[in-house]
Amino acid sequence: MLEPALLPTPLVDCADEVFARAGVELRLKRDDLLHPSVPGNKWRKLAPNLAAAVAQGHTRLLTFGGAYSTHLRAVAAAAAALGLESVGLVRGEELADRPRNWSLRAAERAGMRLEFLTRAEYREATGRADAGPTADPQGRWGPCLVLPEGGSNALAVTGAAAIPAELPGLGGHDVVCCPVGTGGTLAGIAAGLPPGARALGVAVLRGGEGYLEGEVTRLHRAAYGREFDNWRIDHAHHGGGYGKVPAELAAFAERFEARHGIPLERRYVAKLLAALTGLAAAGAFPRGTRLTAVVTGLPDPE
Repeated sequence: MLEPALLPTPLVDCADEVFARAGVELRLKRDDLLHPSVPGNKWRKLAPNLAAAVAQGHTRLLTFGGAYSTHLRAVAAAAAALGLESVGLVRGEELADRPRNWSLRAAERAGMRLEFLTRAEYREATGRADAGPTADPQGRWGPCLVLPEGGSNALAVTGAAAIPAELPGLGGHDVVCCPVGTGGTLAGIAAGLPPGARALGVAVLRGGEGYLEGEVTRLHRAAYGREFDNWRIDHAHHGGGYGKVPAELAAFAERFEARHGIPLERRYVAKLLAALTGLAAAGAFPRGTRLTAVVTGLPDPE
């Protein structure tokens, strides 16, 4: 059985002098504490998909990810808890014969079968627009429920849409913020907001301008049959690209942890908080704005 989630997750005030000088309030939505094995936005996005898998009688899950994918580990743990098989298609065939890193070891320990693909095969299998015809994963790996890279699909959006409901009193002075990798969490937050409140996503990959906006819009249409105009994505704080943690970002995270006693995941959460700090210092938010930053995951153990 899958252990129950901690809901609602804690909402904590974060007194910080940069935000105070800007007249801006900062709160942290501690979704990193949501679940012991399927933490943060991964639980939000996977829960409705897992319920659908069980209801439809699926016995195998298939999904995609890179060498350090939190999504792969989360799917592996959740599938094992529910008695389902799991297959993870990993980007990078050169990894097949190398010693497993801590992340892939964790996925395999949970029972996930890993298949390593060339980058071209991976693009084709995930059905990206620049890869030509979409591959049929079931034709090669057998009957399964296919979950997209990062877990972002229409059901995932409805799961993430529950976040604003756990934030009482949202109104016109509120901006709910999250990092953006595939767009599902931001799409859900925007869809769940009451009138007047807005959502801000911070892109963690370089060169995503236009693409990520298109993904969020596509997910809104798939989940709700409509578009939303209460969100935007900041593309100026990706730290050099996906998975990149430059020295300046690492130093910011260490200072934040020392001041506030909250451990920061570096590839997503630290980029979000560094972006909000820089934007607040630059006067990008009107005085009186209340920012709620969703802490979407845990730091890497290594």
